[in-house]
Amino acid sequence: MASLRFRASEADAGRRLDAIVAALPEVGARSAAERLVAGGAVLVDGRTRPKSHRLEGGEEIEVELPGPPELTPVDLDLPVVHEDEHLLVVDKPAGLVVHPSGPDERVTLTHGLVSLGAAGGDPERPGLVHRLDRDTSGLLLVARSDGAYEALSAAIRERRVERRYLALVRGAPRSRTGRITAPIGRDRVDRTRHSLDTETPRDAVTWFELREALLERTLLEVRLETGRTHQIRVHLEAIGLPVSGDPVYGVGGDLGLERQFLHAHRLRLEHPVTGAELDLTSPLPADLAAALARARAG
Repeated sequence: MASLRFRASEADAGRRLDAIVAALPEVGARSAAERLVAGGAVLVDGRTRPKSHRLEGGEEIEVELPGPPELTPVDLDLPVVHEDEHLLVVDKPAGLVVHPSGPDERVTLTHGLVSLGAAGGDPERPGLVHRLDRDTSGLLLVARSDGAYEALSAAIRERRVERRYLALVRGAPRSRTGRITAPIGRDRVDRTRHSLDTETPRDAVTWFELREALLERTLLEVRLETGRTHQIRVHLEAIGLPVSGDPVYGVGGDLGLERQFLHAHRLRLEHPVTGAELDLTSPLPADLAAALARARAG
């Protein structure tokens, strides 16, 4: 079992214990939080408390997370852009969680990847060398063996895998190209968010280039140099370019979008075994293409 330890912030004062636990990305649901509290897996200053216990702020909270759920293969009919005996590249649809965060999640991208032969690395998320947010669509690189996993992970760490995204943002950048260098981590106050205001900063670098200037918005091509959680969304918000449709860091509901306008549209790398160059692309999904058309129409 894995455990989490954190200190309740002043903003948590008055909040119920089960709500605080449910907000953790590793838990993700009130029902799961209630089971953890009822089962004695949550301690507040070293003592069990009922789920309705209201925090004062400043308490140390410890959460013992359950072991990994069984990964039963599920046929999700995922679009496969490239496939060989060593690796896969799939075109992930929006709305699909990449890997299970608890035993209640039985249909995730990881379950679908297991059915396609994903292997290597963490047994809880086999084959995954990077990830996409639930509501981000596009290309995802997946290993099919331990050797491929190690080689692809090294390529990610050494920044030899080029990952490019299309992002529609509100506003206009000050220059046609730019590099955002700002460490990010879990927000000091709201643990469901990541931000520059954090006690656990990790280096993060994002490049962007203007693709199309519109009346109130800009279409950017974004390249990741590092891959922190929510990195693109946090970095673009930090420079005053919130992502259209993003209800957390951007402009929720913009252009009628039900999710952020963020699509992993290009993946370029050297094959870890054959050495051949892979340069793969994915077109904009229908919902993003329609939103872009509305933005162009003004």
